[in-house]
Amino acid sequence: MTKEEIRLFLTDLSHAWPNAVTELHYTTPFTLLVAVVLSAQATDASVNRVTPGLFADAPTPAAMVQLGEEGVGEHIRTIGLWRNKAKNVVELSRQLLERHDGQVPGTRDQLEALAGVGRKTANVVLNVAFNQPTVPVDTHVFRLANRTGLGRGKTVEAVETALEKRIPPEMIRDSHHWMILQGRYVCKARKPECWRCAASAPCLFPAKTDRPVSKPPRQST
Repeated sequence: MTKEEIRLFLTDLSHAWPNAVTELHYTTPFTLLVAVVLSAQATDASVNRVTPGLFADAPTPAAMVQLGEEGVGEHIRTIGLWRNKAKNVVELSRQLLERHDGQVPGTRDQLEALAGVGRKTANVVLNVAFNQPTVPVDTHVFRLANRTGLGRGKTVEAVETALEKRIPPEMIRDSHHWMILQGRYVCKARKPECWRCAASAPCLFPAKTDRPVSKPPRQST
């Protein structure tokens, strides 16, 4: 895509998803951080089912440490990798207390030094909680960027770098939300619904799909 096509593509997505925000439920930077850690290899919907109870019992790092791995595990055992996630959530809570007076730090290096926090998680927290112009690349953004030609790469890091270079600076912070919703609900992995795509810019995906043809109602005899 050219620079003009990229701007048009993202403008169209902004109109398709005008109120795009993270679908994870949270109330503070800490609860956002925990929710994002829990969302690894799990759906946002599955995380949202367990976090109300978890955050009611442990809304702060101190309360999370007090709840402990077993207590956290009781709340999150329905999501994937829950044992490891429970361990990381308690440990990162302890680290926040020891290193940051219980506050979520606003720099990438400090976030990635926390247990269970990788680059994507750090990018989400920086973007959502601190309004920083980051481009978190999850499976939906990775697929969309490669399919459309918006920012191709074989690794998450390569796609992130390509997107940061190509997306207009004023669009970077919000583009993540537009792309993730487009990838989640329209540009799906197995059955993309190309006929629903709002983007008018050229898309490089060769196997575009058409609207399914409705079968006529059966005639009664």
